[in-house]
Amino acid sequence: MLKLPNISEINGNTVRWGKEGSGPPLVAIHGTPFSSQVWRNIVPHLKDKYSIYFFDLVGYGQSEMCTGQDVSLGVQNHVLAVLFEEWGLDRPHVLAHDFGGATALRGYFLNDLRYSSLTIFDAVALAPWGSPFVQHVRQNEDAFSGMPGYMHMALLHAYLQTAAHRMLSKETLDIYSAPWIGDTGQPAFYRQIAQMDQAYTDEVQGLYEQLDCPVRVLWGEEDQWIPIEKGYDLAALIAGTPCEPIANSGHLLQEDCPEAIVAAMLK
Repeated sequence: MLKLPNISEINGNTVRWGKEGSGPPLVAIHGTPFSSQVWRNIVPHLKDKYSIYFFDLVGYGQSEMCTGQDVSLGVQNHVLAVLFEEWGLDRPHVLAHDFGGATALRGYFLNDLRYSSLTIFDAVALAPWGSPFVQHVRQNEDAFSGMPGYMHMALLHAYLQTAAHRMLSKETLDIYSAPWIGDTGQPAFYRQIAQMDQAYTDEVQGLYEQLDCPVRVLWGEEDQWIPIEKGYDLAALIAGTPCEPIANSGHLLQEDCPEAIVAAMLK
């Protein structure tokens, strides 16, 4: 498990983060409904080459969760910009997944953040996105937040499994479920889903163009959350090279094929 011993207070939110390794800076940005623990099998293979910064998005993982909190994509890129400044980073390498991809792109096009390279995979970046489940929760957040814990746990595990092509172990499911259980975690889980709004990618999608740094787009061929066609479309807009399909992998590439991510970063 990755340790996040550091705390930053950003716009009224407590953000937890950690750092490992030595070398050029690399910022790893996770997606929903995960946490920085998605990098636990990646960081050990990269820390001899990079100084890796990882953090939990506002409202996720070990970062603060509270009633009435704004945890939307509309705040995450501003948090990223503050962390860049706090960490003293100028053009770090960036590794981004899912909502982390949206956060990195919003940071680049809206906050003028600049990167030495961007490796982005299975990203929330192009409309349309948002599954029928997401739309249903958005319309019934209170009902889901108040369901009995055993029902919530069953739904949570089933939902997490749909992100992966391979069967997730009980240990893995427990790692990703842990932040989302109990009196604080359960409502926080449905809060972040209820705030999933395509408007935040619509806001930046029209600005997409090739970035001023090397960009590599990876995508799980079996992604059931965001089809690989979106990967090809995104690569055509922001990268100088085509999307790289990853066989036998779904949306959660960190579990299905972590070696593909490690190989991309070591190149």
